[in-house]
Amino acid sequence: MSGAPAAGPSTEALRLFEPGRIGEMSLRNRLVMAPMGIGSLAEADGRVGPRAIAFYRARARGGVGLVITGATRVTRDFEYLPEAAGYLGIEGSAYVGPLSELADAVHAEGARLAVQLTAGRGRVSPLEYVRRLGAVAPSAVSCFAAPDVLARPLTVEEIARLVESFRQAARRLRAAGVDAVELHAHNGYLLDQFQTALWNRRTDAYGGLLDGRLRLAVEVVRAIKDGAGARFPVIYRFGLVHYLPGGREVPEGLEIARRLEAEGVDAFHVDAGCHERRYWASPPSTQPPGCMLDLAAEVRRVVRVPVIAVGRLGYPDVAEAALSDGKADFIALGRALLADPEWPRKVREGRREEIRPCVACYDACLGRIQEGKYVTCALNPQTGMERELEVRPAPLPRSVLVVGGGPAGMEAARVASLRGHRVTLWERAKVLGGQLVPGSVPWFKRDYLTLVRFLSGQLERQGVVIEAGREATPEAVRAAAPDVLIVATGGRTAIPRVPGIDSPHVAMAADVLAGTRVAGRRVAVIGGGLVGCETALHLAEAEREVTVVEMLESVARDMFFASRLHLLELLRAAGVRILTDTRLLEVTEDGVTVAGRDGATAIAADTVVVAVGLEVDGAAVEALRASAPEVHLIGDCVEPRKVYQAVTEGFLVGRQV
Repeated sequence: MSGAPAAGPSTEALRLFEPGRIGEMSLRNRLVMAPMGIGSLAEADGRVGPRAIAFYRARARGGVGLVITGATRVTRDFEYLPEAAGYLGIEGSAYVGPLSELADAVHAEGARLAVQLTAGRGRVSPLEYVRRLGAVAPSAVSCFAAPDVLARPLTVEEIARLVESFRQAARRLRAAGVDAVELHAHNGYLLDQFQTALWNRRTDAYGGLLDGRLRLAVEVVRAIKDGAGARFPVIYRFGLVHYLPGGREVPEGLEIARRLEAEGVDAFHVDAGCHERRYWASPPSTQPPGCMLDLAAEVRRVVRVPVIAVGRLGYPDVAEAALSDGKADFIALGRALLADPEWPRKVREGRREEIRPCVACYDACLGRIQEGKYVTCALNPQTGMERELEVRPAPLPRSVLVVGGGPAGMEAARVASLRGHRVTLWERAKVLGGQLVPGSVPWFKRDYLTLVRFLSGQLERQGVVIEAGREATPEAVRAAAPDVLIVATGGRTAIPRVPGIDSPHVAMAADVLAGTRVAGRRVAVIGGGLVGCETALHLAEAEREVTVVEMLESVARDMFFASRLHLLELLRAAGVRILTDTRLLEVTEDGVTVAGRDGATAIAADTVVVAVGLEVDGAAVEALRASAPEVHLIGDCVEPRKVYQAVTEGFLVGRQV
């Protein structure tokens, strides 16, 4: 499979920037900020505060036509999520004022504002709440996070109160100056549960055939139109297909669209998947660009109202082709706008090479939200901290030497240069990028190569002096006499201390990915972390017989759960054998000897690939500590971690010096 598509022509005559309409709402272009959770950017009670307003305003300023907020609860009467759960709210008149400030901010930047309303999470509520407080659902079905806990079915009286909550919410949104509502009816949340036979087993008017299962959605749409006015636009976001046995299939999804269009829905936002197939609703890098475009096209074929496409569309040529090919009327960008709020402006101005890419890692967005933190981006630390982390000119420009051209070093050099410092970067290798260079070889990691190009391009534009192939000895650093030294030399490959590890058929994962070592037909990958599993998939797709050996009880533990779920499915489909709770004992002439739960066993392998991670090269780092009057250590030379931590540390140090 191919990776990220190449950039298309840089012309302003793009469909992306044609005006559009959703119902009575006119939009300056066809670009929509997709709804995303914002975590603790929301105030503790769910109100919109200054940080959330700055977050949304930055995306409006970047050029989208429509901003859609994250899920906003209409009531907590039946779902007892605590106030700090990270949800926006519209449960009373106290929420109107802050939302009006948000609407004013978005409008001031030329965009429109839609608020996504949710009935709640139902059976997919977080584990700690399910265990402590239970969950509600259409029927007594198992909760996703705790299958041993049955959700409590909502009563008919409770359903009526829930519908009334939507009516009141719509009135408040209209009063706040909000332009439209989007209904959250996807990803297996409560509205989706009602319209899906797998989870809705009711025998009353809200269950049974599709008419009954859609009754709640129909009543909610009518309530919003009654509360905010018949012409108030309603967007319906739903999954056309769940990709789950017993879940929704495409024909029923199309029928849902037809029926809700007849009820007055003004646009459809077409998604896919559910919590059990979260890698559709939150597509990782192992999903191709535009992975749900064909689903949007299916809906567009049967309705007359606009269709919004979503799903890895942060590639300008893919997004433009979706419109010109008639697959969608609007393009929704989510994580791409976390990475670069100015995506629309840069595309329109023909500056595509200046777009900071999203690498679909989820480490700093959904991963942080699950930890109760505010949303940010692994590649853009200013996301969620737009006011606090503004980059300002340094009061006194200084000479800064950055040693190491990986993501930490490049980001530090970029930010220090933006502040007016005289920056030089030394990199021992012939090219910049560090571990990202071999790491970007698999097709599903090509966005990391785009990241390297973005960062190196920024350094060139800002006049950073780049010296590739330059070794940083203490003597060379002292001779350069920088005011500030930033050490970002990365880590070195950790090598297991076992007999035979220096055999000629042992190779490091980075060398195999880079092509400097060619793997044989049978491969044993030692280490089942992210790098080991991705290397295994890359080799298996190249028709190698691959076995992964991991000491811990599971593999790919260092990933966002949806990304991990998809990677494991791909590994199974590729025939990769995975041995957990298994320790490497020895490398032999014919492969390796390992010890598992059943004792020692031999694994035949022509090539043994080491992927157990990096370790700090303490001696090399210590040698540089005394080479300049001010020294900062960042990235893997401090502690081997992910790109998220490397970029964040580079940004903060560059902003500090």
